Amino acid sequence: MPNPFNKGWKYLMQSFDSKIDENADPKVQIQQAVAEAKKRHQEISNHAASIIGNRNQLQMKLDRLISSQEDLQNKARTAIQAADDAAAAGDAEKAQQFSSTAEVIASQLVSVEQELEQTKTAYAAADQAAEEAQRQQKQSEARLQEQLGEVSKLESQIDQAKMQEQTAQTMDTINQFGGDDNVPTLEGVREKIERRYANALGAQELAQDSMSDRMAEIESAGTDVAASNRLAEIRASMAAGGELEPGKESPKDELDDATKDEQPEK
Repeated sequence: MPNPFNKGWKYLMQSFDSKIDENADPKVQIQQAVAEAKKRHQEISNHAASIIGNRNQLQMKLDRLISSQEDLQNKARTAIQAADDAAAAGDAEKAQQFSSTAEVIASQLVSVEQELEQTKTAYAAADQAAEEAQRQQKQSEARLQEQLGEVSKLESQIDQAKMQEQTAQTMDTINQFGGDDNVPTLEGVREKIERRYANALGAQELAQDSMSDRMAEIESAGTDVAASNRLAEIRASMAAGGELEPGKESPKDELDDATKDEQPEK
């Protein structure tokens, strides 16, 4: 049965790691990735150096064994030749001594040659491993250089992304999309000004319409009264035989006076 505590703890840690990744600075993460890539490359290089070093050590041992083999072979030949010379000279004791020496040298030679064969086998495997280690080290170095070449490009993209985010945030504030409620926006100020101006125009329009209507009514009423009075006077004068009230001229007299005024003096 799974442990709910362990399950919850793993979930919590995974969620925590996700939050860290979301809020982490990309440039810091790039530097961390570069440092990790350099570390891995250094480990590969150290491992390759160790393998190559083992091959080189076997090479030195192989050279030393080959030299010992040649030296022992020469000594064995010398001992055999000395034993043969002593036997030819009739010195059996010396011949036996040289023969014994040659046998000891031969035993040493056999031991060296056996070790030499083992060393050759080990060297062949070490040389193959060294070549593979060199190949991996070169691949790691090329991969590291490629990653380092991408760093400046990634940092430039990060700067561009930040600039676009700041621009979007600025436009968002201006357009009242997620702006700070404590700071007035241009759109809100414009709406307030337009509302006050429209209300003022409406009040002014109402005042002008009311005053004009009253003045028009007054003027119209005064004109209508004067016209009615004048018509009444005309009717009265016509009914009285064309006589007018004292101080007023008849329409014919007014016309004659106007004609006289227009004629030039002689």
